[in-house]
Amino acid sequence: MTYYRKQKNWTEYQLAEHSGLTQSTISSWYRKNMIPSIPSLEKICNAFGITLSQFFSTDNDDFTLTNQQKELLIESSHLSETQLHALINFFKTL
Repeated sequence: MTYYRKQKNWTEYQLAEHSGLTQSTISSWYRKNMIPSIPSLEKICNAFGITLSQFFSTDNDDFTLTNQQKELLIESSHLSETQLHALINFFKTL
């Protein structure tokens, strides 16, 4: 979390503002070396514009999705398996 916070040049307070969590909650994670809950981590990841898998990634690559890529993933998650395969095949023909 510190890595992403420093990349954005955010203070703990700014991270709290962007994530919707309280500054005292975030501060206590640092002071007490606590691990945030999954719902809290989701809020943190949303603030940073990353996914949970990106947060836990061990690769050193900076990988972020564009807004269009995020939208495509969200919309495709509503498709049936058949529709998803058809969409993938469509993309392969482009």
